[in-house]
Amino acid sequence: MKKVTIYSRTGCHLCEIAIDKVKSVKNEFNFDLQIKLIDNSLDLEKEYGEQVPVIMIDDKVHDYWRVDLERFIEAIKS
Repeated sequence: MKKVTIYSRTGCHLCEIAIDKVKSVKNEFNFDLQIKLIDNSLDLEKEYGEQVPVIMIDDKVHDYWRVDLERFIEAIKS
C-alpha cells in the first residue's frame, strides 16, 4: 500500500484544497494518508517553509503547492 504524507500549515488555503483533493480519491485507490503540520517545528519549517502543501508519496516529493489529481492518481496506481 502506498503511503501519502502531506506537509501542511495551519490556515493554509492551498493546503486545505490539496488535502480535500487527495481525500476525494482515498477510498478508491486505497493508500495510507498522513497529514503533518509544520507549525512549531523548526526542522520542518526550514525544510518546507513556503512550499506547503508538500505532497509526498512513499517518502518522495510528488508535488508542491497544488495537486494535479490525474498525475497523483497515476503515481498512486504505479
